[in-house]
Amino acid sequence: MEYADKGELTVFLNELIEAERAGARVTLESARNAGPGPLAELMRSVQRDEARWCAMLVRHVKALGESPSAETGAFYGKAMAVVDLRERIAYLNRGQGWVVRKLQEMLPRVSSDALRADLSEMLRSHEVNIELLNGVGK
Repeated sequence: MEYADKGELTVFLNELIEAERAGARVTLESARNAGPGPLAELMRSVQRDEARWCAMLVRHVKALGESPSAETGAFYGKAMAVVDLRERIAYLNRGQGWVVRKLQEMLPRVSSDALRADLSEMLRSHEVNIELLNGVGK
């Protein structure tokens, strides 16, 4: 398997930035919708993770000498169209699963040790968040 080149990595990282930005906005709005309590705290925790990964991805795009995307992924609008909060959280979890699959596909093709380490940590974080959210949408 060949390593991804700079152009492919940039496209991939920007796609993830847009997805994470969408996830951060969805979790922020969902936390507000949940009101006080454990569900809101869980949403805020996931939102902090999403924001953290956005920042990490932006750093890596800049390290490649490229411009990070300023867009928010279409996932935001689709998720916010789901009115029922628990159904929206289930939809969010499917989005987290999409990120996991994308990371699993790309990780073997990343030649940079630093980027591979950060993406691996992001993968683990998303897997944990999926488990935490798994029962909420049911």
